[in-house]
Amino acid sequence: MSKTAFLFPGQGAQVVGMGRQLAESLPAARQLFDQAADVLGYDLAAICFEGPPERLNSTVYSQPALFVTSLAALEALRDQSPDVVEACGAAAGLSLGEYTALAFAGVFSFTDGLRLVQQRGEAMQEAADAVPSGMVSVLGLERESVQQLCQQAAAGEILQAANYLCPGNIAISGGKEACQRAVQLAPQLGAMKAVPLTVAGAFHTPIMQPAVEKLTAALAHVDMRPPRIPVISNVDGQSHDDPDEIRSLLARQVFRPVLWEDSMRYLLAAGTDQFYEIGPGRVLRGLLRRIQRKVACESVAA
Repeated sequence: MSKTAFLFPGQGAQVVGMGRQLAESLPAARQLFDQAADVLGYDLAAICFEGPPERLNSTVYSQPALFVTSLAALEALRDQSPDVVEACGAAAGLSLGEYTALAFAGVFSFTDGLRLVQQRGEAMQEAADAVPSGMVSVLGLERESVQQLCQQAAAGEILQAANYLCPGNIAISGGKEACQRAVQLAPQLGAMKAVPLTVAGAFHTPIMQPAVEKLTAALAHVDMRPPRIPVISNVDGQSHDDPDEIRSLLARQVFRPVLWEDSMRYLLAAGTDQFYEIGPGRVLRGLLRRIQRKVACESVAA
């Protein structure tokens, strides 16, 4: 495995104005937004560039927006440093970002990936609308204590770890009232902070199970190829070559916890010593520094 890996952000990294400079200065980036409008049936560029924030932050729009904008940032890196792109030996993406990583790795085309992301966002939004639910960022507790927090705050509702991001930073998801109880209880268990997240619902929990059937059907109709470089799965923190296995993992990903810390440790153990965060924000760079403080990670902004 090459010592260079690309990381792609997930939902929450979006910000109004993202991609505008890329589209105005780089024809390849502009082409992606133009293609997206044809595939999606609406002007994605206008939502990314102009908002309003409420629309961009909707799951239905934010997921396609991040997919396209992150790939536009990749085109900027390809234009400026083609040798870096050529040298990349592995990729990973946080939740939605895994689709971006798979597109980069050649598993499916830009068009097929975008359609998948659109259907994923719609299915997840529908599942979230059916059950009052949410997510909470818990800071300062390790995994065992977070599990204890979820058990004590659940009170019959679904409540579980959803994103294992880095040591001391774990997001939990579940029913709305369970999330509220967790915010109150977390400091008693030693948490520095427990902050409700502005999301549509309890992603990466069984509350998303209704989205699985629709996503599975969508995945079945997409032509997939083995990745040309390893792509680390959110579900198990490992790389997979078989397209059918990748389909299964992507369907499970919406209701299973994201093992981001495990994924980064997998890449580090394989000898990766240079990372690039490609797309809006610098969240992944910050998480990586909490896992391995001295590792090099450059941001390719969107």
